[in-house]
Amino acid sequence: MKSFVVKEIPLPSHFSQAVYLDKKFVVASPEMSFNKSLAGFLTEWDFADVFCTGEPSKNAPHGSPTKTGPQDPMTMAVMPDTERLSAAQKFYVSFEKYVRTLFDRFSTKNHLDFSFLVGNFKIILDAIRRDYRLILQVQPQNATKDEDYLVYHTMSTAIIAVVIGDAMKFSDQWLMELGIAALLHEIGMLRLPPESYLGKRELTPEEKKLIYIHPIIGYNFLKSFDFPPAVSRAVLEHHERENGTGYPKQKTAENIHLYSKIIAVACSYAAISATRPHREAVDSHTGMMELLKNDGRKYNEKVIRALVSSLSVFPIGLHVMLSDGKKGQVVDINPKKPYYPIVQILGQTNLDGTIVTLKTSEDGVSVVRALSPKEVEG
Repeated sequence: MKSFVVKEIPLPSHFSQAVYLDKKFVVASPEMSFNKSLAGFLTEWDFADVFCTGEPSKNAPHGSPTKTGPQDPMTMAVMPDTERLSAAQKFYVSFEKYVRTLFDRFSTKNHLDFSFLVGNFKIILDAIRRDYRLILQVQPQNATKDEDYLVYHTMSTAIIAVVIGDAMKFSDQWLMELGIAALLHEIGMLRLPPESYLGKRELTPEEKKLIYIHPIIGYNFLKSFDFPPAVSRAVLEHHERENGTGYPKQKTAENIHLYSKIIAVACSYAAISATRPHREAVDSHTGMMELLKNDGRKYNEKVIRALVSSLSVFPIGLHVMLSDGKKGQVVDINPKKPYYPIVQILGQTNLDGTIVTLKTSEDGVSVVRALSPKEVEG
């Protein structure tokens, strides 16, 4: 495994083998061009080196890439638990920095570039599709700070929207558009006074009107930057509801774009389970049950089912009490039985050092309830 300094790689290049980020995430395949956009993206994220068993070349490879052998680095799927979670944490921090940079550029330069977003978001998209179970276990460091709310809310919404779209068998192009729309769904908020969406007090009628028009603000910006109509429309409609009770135009189910319906569910789930300075977060199980109730039929049922099939009724990352009295954390799902997730037992390890994992079931050990933060610490 060789390391390559990003700034010293001839651009554009094609590597003969997969290129890895921190020896964990694949950042480019042999078929992909290692180009100026990708190099700039890595540099901006403070990744100075990449790793590969092959060599860069000015020429694209012919035929199928050579299969990797046992000497290649382990991908996240087969790493030990601690390494896998560490890789997910590294990605999460990088994703956070990317969203902050995106918001800052928009706020200061008043510009967004769809082509730039597509090139960069592919790395994010691939990581989410492959490792969302681990990424969803990562807890942000500053989640309770008001000024960080939009950043973390955007990240959560984008991750969950991609997970839903993937469960609904979206094509790569659709997933890319959906993910970028989710990434920008609250961009109009950046043009509002922060106190209108970060305050702890009840909003005045004038402030409520501002909140109601933020999708229109975002839509108009994206339209002016020549974003695809589906992406712009998803930003416009993400607060519309199937029963016509949403805003800004009170559209009903048949008139709302599918991307908008997915972001509506992802956005609502992210908001329900987020910690805010003025209130405690609702645990993800309670948030999921609230969506499942779907009071007034506000959300699309197929989208909700896709969310549940991907995260389960007891979502990944949730700390739970088991029927045998042990405490655990949900780490994976059983798509056919959403009430019986796979759980890691807190404080118990196997002889090889890995954490004890249990597949809950109707006839065996099952989840009783979610744990509060104090119960987890105690």
